[in-house]
Amino acid sequence: MNASRTARERVRAELIREITDIARRHLATDGAGGLSLRAVARDMGMVSSAIYRYFPSRDDLLTALIIDGYNAIGEAVEIADTGCARDDFTGRWLAVCHAVRTWALDHPHEHALLYGSPVPGYQAPEDTIGPATRYTVVYGRIISEAHVAGRLTPPDMCPAPPEVLSSDAEAVRQVMPGVSDDVVARGIVAWTGLFGMVSFELFGQFNNVITHRRELFEHNMLCLAHLIGLPPTPGA
Repeated sequence: MNASRTARERVRAELIREITDIARRHLATDGAGGLSLRAVARDMGMVSSAIYRYFPSRDDLLTALIIDGYNAIGEAVEIADTGCARDDFTGRWLAVCHAVRTWALDHPHEHALLYGSPVPGYQAPEDTIGPATRYTVVYGRIISEAHVAGRLTPPDMCPAPPEVLSSDAEAVRQVMPGVSDDVVARGIVAWTGLFGMVSFELFGQFNNVITHRRELFEHNMLCLAHLIGLPPTPGA
């Protein structure tokens, strides 16, 4: 009985993997808003009713793709961070930033699903929250560990954050414990700056303007590291 159940589970897992792989290809041609369970079933050679055994609705399939995407980018960031010396805080920051950019350039349609325009009519369930915060935990750890090590020196170049942001930033503060509200606010600026740079490159805003995009990205990420207060150069 157990062996039979395990075999069925393996078949089910393989079918789910095939469905999501085909669905990702549809993201490239139809966009998230045009994703259709019937079209995916047709590409698999299944009757449309059969696919509903695995994904009862289009939104369930979208949720699976979103969770897969967040986990993939989270894993890429975690691997990049573990490849650096623990006390090289700026090097770790640059490594995880480049990991985000590389993943996005390699998976542009999945990046668009995660960080592009919201899909009309879709409401992400709570299941996506954990995977969505996986990479932010790494960013927060770099900043908080630099703080604990006495290596975080934010330059006096920003106004103090409004007091009303203290409660708004509570979720962010949880991933970088011990740092001040000022550093939390700077961390939010850096986080949005990272994804803004990636989205500008991915969605064509740099076309006919910026040729050496990796070099510009590296420079901007160093500027953001300085804004947070990380050491001025990698390894410093």
